[in-house]
Amino acid sequence: MRYLFISDLHLQPERSDITRAFLHCMDTRARLADELYILGDFFEVWLGDDEQNSLATEVINALARLSAAGTRIYVMHGNRDFLLGKRFCRAAGCTLLPDPHVVQLNGEQVLLMHGDSLCTDDLAYMKMRRLLRNPLSLFILNNLSLAQRRKIGRKLRNESREQTRQKPSDITDVNLGQVAETMRKHRVRTLIHGHTHRPVVHQMIMEGEPAQRIVLGDWDTSGWYLEVDENGYRLESFPLS
Repeated sequence: MRYLFISDLHLQPERSDITRAFLHCMDTRARLADELYILGDFFEVWLGDDEQNSLATEVINALARLSAAGTRIYVMHGNRDFLLGKRFCRAAGCTLLPDPHVVQLNGEQVLLMHGDSLCTDDLAYMKMRRLLRNPLSLFILNNLSLAQRRKIGRKLRNESREQTRQKPSDITDVNLGQVAETMRKHRVRTLIHGHTHRPVVHQMIMEGEPAQRIVLGDWDTSGWYLEVDENGYRLESFPLS
């Protein structure tokens, strides 16, 4: 079995280079995978499945073609696109995963996450995350008009950018104690996540056993993917231009 993992593409109309790279990946490398996992922040912003535009249509059609060709596709919410819903998944031929989620990869239990819930040192962000992911908040957001959601989305993005610029880099990274606790809870030795935009394979020791935390990269100047097969885990990048 061959598995492909990507995250943090932040697809948006202003970055046609990222869209082109994604579409090429879907028609080439992803076709070789049995399963594709998209671990959050697939879009820069997703305000609901009722917002249709040329970018959404292009992406949905690419995923649907990949699904029809036989690759199983799984999507996880990120902090930018947590309003992705059932209508999108039906049209794209993919399955929405909870965060966190444990899968079996070539006989190993592996934990998948977007990664933002591990950034527990960022108290302001964690407070906002709890508010926005509350079922009541989600119900209210989904029942607002599209124009109202756009206004809220612009406000939240602007505030997030400003706050992120002001925060020390260690605050916006994962808390290692939270990482270890989460991996122990789910009884895994491998964790795959995105969100932090700091791609690397961290080798760890947990309870005397080797373990690893694999951080997926964001698509900006380079595209990033993790490929997993019988030969192991390979975190790779490629230039977008």
